[in-house]
Amino acid sequence: MDEDEVRATLHRYLRDAREALLWKTEGLSERALRTPRTSTGTNLLGLVKHAASVEIGYFGETFGRDWPTPEETPWIARLDEDPNADFYAEADETADGLRDLYRRVAEFADETIESLPLRAPGRVPWWGDRGEVTLHRVLVHVLADLERHAGHADILREEIDGEVGLQPSATNIWPTDWDAYVDRLRGIADRFPGPDEEDRT
Repeated sequence: MDEDEVRATLHRYLRDAREALLWKTEGLSERALRTPRTSTGTNLLGLVKHAASVEIGYFGETFGRDWPTPEETPWIARLDEDPNADFYAEADETADGLRDLYRRVAEFADETIESLPLRAPGRVPWWGDRGEVTLHRVLVHVLADLERHAGHADILREEIDGEVGLQPSATNIWPTDWDAYVDRLRGIADRFPGPDEEDRT
């Protein structure tokens, strides 16, 4: 496989991860999108905001490119004092606004991906001594990060309203009687000791 094929494959999967993440935020209220769903505060809108920050950093600063409108992303300058500043939406940030921002960030990132060879050198300043990278490594790193967060979003959305699937055109979910399926899995799990019983053995 030549360089153009490798780039095209990685780029396609990156685009799919972006769209999956955005899709999981559609059709929900501002409140539902902002509500923390885990003990560490994970929320759907925060995942989109974080993804935008990730792509600005890795496809911008790493390769000597400045995000052209830093006033739109003031939280990036605050990450040293608030490491979670890109994991939640402020009251004056809207879902539509953050989705639009992320789409424009994706265009910015795509310019880097499409204009540089995969072997192009870059430097990730926040990686310290191991910060020397290539575009190929950054593409793989960001793809892995976005797929992870798209998976988070998939589970959060299922917990909110039961909506599941990989993407609108191909959900990748087999139709089945989910209640019966979950009951069967619980029955199997119940055959094994829980924490209290394990302590007594």
